[in-house]
Amino acid sequence: MTQAATILRTGRKFDQVLRGAREVFMADGFEGASVDDIARAAGVSKATLYSYFPDKRLLFMEVAQNECERMADHVLSMIDETKPAREVLTIAATQLAAFLVSDFAQQVFRICIAESDRFPELGHAFYQAGPKNGQCHLAEYLEKAVAKGELVVEDVQIAAAQMSELCKVRIWNRAAFGIQSSFTQQEIDEVALQAVDMFMARYGV
Repeated sequence: MTQAATILRTGRKFDQVLRGAREVFMADGFEGASVDDIARAAGVSKATLYSYFPDKRLLFMEVAQNECERMADHVLSMIDETKPAREVLTIAATQLAAFLVSDFAQQVFRICIAESDRFPELGHAFYQAGPKNGQCHLAEYLEKAVAKGELVVEDVQIAAAQMSELCKVRIWNRAAFGIQSSFTQQEIDEVALQAVDMFMARYGV
């Protein structure tokens, strides 16, 4: 049975379940998150929770996908494609850098790594909803910028991946290794601006 066929995404308590699950996964990780705790945090019965998600893995993947989609929608709503490429890319880079070091993204990343041997599908789902989806959106924008003559890019997929990696410089490793747990807006902005400067130096006209 596929994930889409298994999950019931209707009903007034669906969002409650997601919010409760997000809270517990963030606090306890995947292995430590019990169905009882999730049901309690969501304010629903275990029977109700199981009616939506018969498997904890499906619930985790839905939480991760939902958050990534919310972040992508937020970024897209901020972007005006009529603006110059540098301005558009700066908005995208700033939002991406902030998301990468957010508590949610870091916790999901750690869970995916910790469970990669037993449940590789967790990492696959997060990659599809997060990094891959984000790079696809960026590649679509780059194609439009190339068509308008604002950028010269031979391979928009590679360029989108490069931009994503530039947004990790310095802050990602510090967050992932637990060296720094929070970042100021100034730190985020600096990484984003440097990323755009380097990107435009390579692909700008």
